[in-house]
Amino acid sequence: MTETQPDVTVVIGAYEAMPYLVECLRSVEAQTLDAARIEVIAVDDGSTDGTGEYLEEFAARAANHVTVIRQENSGGPSSPRNVGLGKAAGRYVFFLDADDRLAPEALERMVATADRNGTDVVLGKVEGINRVPPKAAWVETLERTDVFHSNIKFTLSAQKLFRRALLERHSMRFDESLFTGEDALFTMEAYLRADGVSVIADHTCYYLVGRDDGKHVTKSGSYTLRFDSARALMNLIAEMVPPGVERDKLMVRPFLVTLLPQFGPKYAKDSEQVRRHKFELAKPLMAAHWTPEVAVRLKVDERLRLHLVAQERPELLLDVVEFAKSKQRPEAVVERRGRRVYLAYPHFRSGEAALPDSVYLAEPREAREVEGYREGGAGVFLRRVARRVRRVRASVGF
Repeated sequence: MTETQPDVTVVIGAYEAMPYLVECLRSVEAQTLDAARIEVIAVDDGSTDGTGEYLEEFAARAANHVTVIRQENSGGPSSPRNVGLGKAAGRYVFFLDADDRLAPEALERMVATADRNGTDVVLGKVEGINRVPPKAAWVETLERTDVFHSNIKFTLSAQKLFRRALLERHSMRFDESLFTGEDALFTMEAYLRADGVSVIADHTCYYLVGRDDGKHVTKSGSYTLRFDSARALMNLIAEMVPPGVERDKLMVRPFLVTLLPQFGPKYAKDSEQVRRHKFELAKPLMAAHWTPEVAVRLKVDERLRLHLVAQERPELLLDVVEFAKSKQRPEAVVERRGRRVYLAYPHFRSGEAALPDSVYLAEPREAREVEGYREGGAGVFLRRVARRVRRVRASVGF
């Protein structure tokens, strides 16, 4: 009698996960998908708090087929996930963090969605418990979409349902040289290689749990790791997507989510040495990937800060960061009979700073909040500027 292939393998990488692991495993047992259709592979990454022992107790009593692997601590989440993925037998794989939880119908709904649509990745709606979850991707349920025609680029965590055949066909694994952002790299590659992505926005599938001890992996680590993560993701996008509008759309994500926070409120508290180091780390990334077409997709404050990083103007950047920290709102300068709105952040039209007006020009989404704005000018102007700069760059060989 041959064993039936499980529908889904749940891979749990666990390190010092007690007591959160208790509720995590309970959520697996509570799944409405039949236990025989769920395989669990749990990898204890060198825990010393009883995590490994509790996993073995769970394996002994659970109705699911459970495999527990115990290994020396690897220092990051990539190794446990890769070990679990290497042992997986399910048609699909779901990566469950040991301090998070699944909603009862999560696996049943996600597997049914993937089967119904033939999609390779399924995003189940995420809800936060003592943490703020990402929201942009779950505006509406989408039976079939892709990374270019949705907001899924803003959720690159590993907690998705992946068709295992896709991962094996492309030998996809988590990058063990990265200690943060490894899931972003993996998930973006999956989005780009997938034959369709589904989004479940009308039913919570995953609970993102904030630990009381503050030891969640995304909150730890040196700022240099964030630059490593940004570099890896930017390079992946550049390698897999030809230059043009689609690449520009995706490049917004690493600039906005990974790089920009390094030049936010924390920057004002950094030592001069750290500030200089951040500019050094950012320089090759800005030179390779920061373009007018990416800049035009950002809000004025975001665009201004990254423009100053690209231009290596740390003294001006500090003024902008301090202005933002003070919670001040910039004056709106309305021109061209309301068709252009400039947000006068520090150094706007300063002769000494000599920053171009286009950096301060609000796109319609920001300009609509300003009294007197008439839609139909700013976006066109900014895009003309971007095209002009691109032509100049091309003519001089950049």
